[in-house]
Amino acid sequence: MTGTLVNVIAVLAGGSIGLLIGSRMPEKYSKVFFQVVGLFTLVLGLSMAIKTNEPLLVVFSLILGVLSGTLLDLQSRLDNLSNRLKNRFKISGNRFSEGLVVAFLLYCMGSLTVLGAIEEGLGGTPKLFYLKSLMDGFSSIVLASTLGIGVLFSALPLLLYQGSLTLIASFAASSLSGSMVNELSAVGGILLVALGFNILEIKRFHVINMLPALIFIVILTSLFANHA
Repeated sequence: MTGTLVNVIAVLAGGSIGLLIGSRMPEKYSKVFFQVVGLFTLVLGLSMAIKTNEPLLVVFSLILGVLSGTLLDLQSRLDNLSNRLKNRFKISGNRFSEGLVVAFLLYCMGSLTVLGAIEEGLGGTPKLFYLKSLMDGFSSIVLASTLGIGVLFSALPLLLYQGSLTLIASFAASSLSGSMVNELSAVGGILLVALGFNILEIKRFHVINMLPALIFIVILTSLFANHA
């Protein structure tokens, strides 16, 4: 998992730089950065979402996902975990959870994550993950300067999620169709749009409760999508 490890290091390095910049940055500049991050998240999410070829499957996966996430109360569970981490490491501020979630979704929801996992899982040089590491490193500078240390903690779920995908891809890459990758990216894009609204404080969505949709879209795509 060389590519994933490089990605994690890039996030930690960029996030550390962002924290140093953020602590010396006037509030008016911090707010501008924050707005830019929100707008970028919206645009990125929309660009991913509109590529779907199976809109009905995407809608059903989102419905099933948010119902499951709400039933399991994933948002509250993450908030409680975030509070425990804040208390454990004596972290101040009220944006820890948001920083962790925003960074994780931005780093992990794109098709580049899945394609990179397949590339490295098949034993190739992880060129896509190296490119992703460069992008994520710069993104983490901006994110950490506005959202704080939660961005650095996102490196752990990034390692687990992306590393797991790579291991799974090494066994099942041949059965992962282009349609699955495309629709998974589309659902991830919609989650990013919801996240963008949260960042810009336009509308508050419980994005964590929507995460199971990423599992349902793979299942629904494998059962009902046109794989031709």
